[in-house]
Amino acid sequence: MTERKRVLVVGVGSIGERHLRCFQSTGRADVSICELNNDLRSKIADQYGVERQYTDLESALAEPHDCAVIATPAHVHIANSIQAVRAGLDLFIEKPLSTSVEGIGELQALLQETGRKAAVAYVYRAHPALAAMKAALDSGKFGKPVQLVVVSGQNFPTYRPAYRDIYYKSHATGGGAVQDALTHSMNAGEYLVGPVDALVADFSHQVLEGVDVEDTVHVITRQGTVLGSFSLNQHQPANESMITVICERGMLRFEYQKSWYRWVTEPEGEWQVGFQETLERDTLFQRQASAFLDYLDDTSPPLCPLSAGLQTLAVNLSILDSVKNRTWMEPAHFLSSIT
Repeated sequence: MTERKRVLVVGVGSIGERHLRCFQSTGRADVSICELNNDLRSKIADQYGVERQYTDLESALAEPHDCAVIATPAHVHIANSIQAVRAGLDLFIEKPLSTSVEGIGELQALLQETGRKAAVAYVYRAHPALAAMKAALDSGKFGKPVQLVVVSGQNFPTYRPAYRDIYYKSHATGGGAVQDALTHSMNAGEYLVGPVDALVADFSHQVLEGVDVEDTVHVITRQGTVLGSFSLNQHQPANESMITVICERGMLRFEYQKSWYRWVTEPEGEWQVGFQETLERDTLFQRQASAFLDYLDDTSPPLCPLSAGLQTLAVNLSILDSVKNRTWMEPAHFLSSIT
């Protein structure tokens, strides 16, 4: 039986609260919190029975912890992570990894020097149906992937009514559809068929009131020999996310809301269910928390290693630059600039 981990959740806004709740639910962690907002910190501590709470990161890191869950706005992820590693903690960093590559070289060097571990919280990778679909793709049964088609959308204000007042309203803090929502699809697509080598993108603010960041995005990618297309909006009535991979000898489709993947190999053939499981609201985040604790215990690799989170960050930045410059971009450009 492994020892319980002392987990420090840094930032208890919407996603930090969920990480707190889901790490607690594993029964394998003693969780403390760090939050600058006094009212929010007190409310969350009372709601979840958190005994140790801190008003600033320096005070929190002065106390013994095993790992930090970095759930602050994306633009301070790297600075917070560097502080935590210097204090001897492992890292679980909320997506996206950051809003730039600044400081990432220093973080990588510190991790290598100290032997600390780091993973990124792209929760799609905890979805059992997506993992089953990747295993089917990797088996070779369907031949090589040749095309990737991702379509997703939802009515964002329904799920995040405070979107006008949080990080979402600015690219600088990790906002907009590219860094907030599309990044999930991009990371999942790279997980399934490999990293994006080149892309061209278009986006616009179309509907959402009270902000001027993009809420509608189209991206075309090259991922090795795979041609990819991604379409996302944050204002349609239906909440849906579908990832289709067309291979030489069939096609597979993951549907997030239905918690399944299906496949078909014959023209006008019947779709076959490859995997389906009913999931509760927190199931994926609970699995993600357990998987990270397994990683700390050396019983499994990380669901999303830092290198994969960094690759998706480079994709995010490439999309933003593609729209700005109206041209194709290569994510490797950002990776090569890390020192």
